[in-house]
Amino acid sequence: MGHEWLSLWSFLYGPLSIFLVGLYGLLTQKNLIKMAISINIMDYGVNLFIISLGYVPSAEAPIYTDAVKTYLPVFADPLPQALVLTAIVISVAVTAFILALTIKIHSQYGTTDLTKLGEMEL
Repeated sequence: MGHEWLSLWSFLYGPLSIFLVGLYGLLTQKNLIKMAISINIMDYGVNLFIISLGYVPSAEAPIYTDAVKTYLPVFADPLPQALVLTAIVISVAVTAFILALTIKIHSQYGTTDLTKLGEMEL
């Protein structure tokens, strides 16, 4: 009975709590760099959730070899792993773009605080 709760926690509530921590940071922070970090934390939660959807207990790697011909194992689906690898690459590019914009805003206006930027006449 305890194992079902633990697996539900790790596969659903764990990634959801990481996502919600990032969402809380995004909604409460006024600094652009802290907001970029919060977006990355949200991305980690989504990636962990996608990976956990592809987990199959006691599954084999989807590689067809001579040893596999003797028995029929349960194969794990490699698609979630490929999607997460693609999402990581996209996340790195988006983070670099956000930080480049933040650097440009800081050099132009001298601050990364959204409340101060909102008070300025642009």
